[in-house]
Amino acid sequence: MNRTYQIEGRAFPLGRANIDTDIIISAEHLKTLTRVGLGKHAFEVVKAEPGNPFDDPDFVGATILIAGDNFGCGSSREHAAWAIADMGIRAVIAPSFSDIFAGNAFRNGIATIELPQPAVDRLLAVARTDSISVDLETLTVTTSRQDRFPFDLDPFRLECLKAGADEIGFTRKFAGKIKAFEDRVSRQWPWLASVGPPAGPGVR
Repeated sequence: MNRTYQIEGRAFPLGRANIDTDIIISAEHLKTLTRVGLGKHAFEVVKAEPGNPFDDPDFVGATILIAGDNFGCGSSREHAAWAIADMGIRAVIAPSFSDIFAGNAFRNGIATIELPQPAVDRLLAVARTDSISVDLETLTVTTSRQDRFPFDLDPFRLECLKAGADEIGFTRKFAGKIKAFEDRVSRQWPWLASVGPPAGPGVR
């Protein structure tokens, strides 16, 4: 994952509530084990509608998605986050998210930003003509029209996004300290290091 401090550019003005994971990526595309290539299948139901923002040339290369309430509801498929990331989207702004989707999104380098509905409505209007900026240092969403909307992010997830790592990757930063602790424990309490798994039936 890439380090993320500021995300700036055009934003897809989707704005619909209750976009579930099946709309984001349908079940027929879940057989793959790779994260690459799912973006072309994302939002197929929406793309089938005339005038949808995903086929609008004005939003080519958009890095932000503005959605409605309860975004990412439905199943727990991580493919939904994979597909959105493969589209190049690095932040989703909505009034609320499914908890499971928000977790999957952050593990794939996508910031999920909750803002009140009036702020989302304003961003939807601005996004049709202007770019939007998400700053993870100041925790604000701003526009060229002088809009400024503060938001909150879980501190641990924020640090991971800024470091470009998920939980495991973030933990690896402390590999040296972890090894030093394990070495010290082995020296002080060597019997702990020699303890193996419980013996099975009939084993002495």
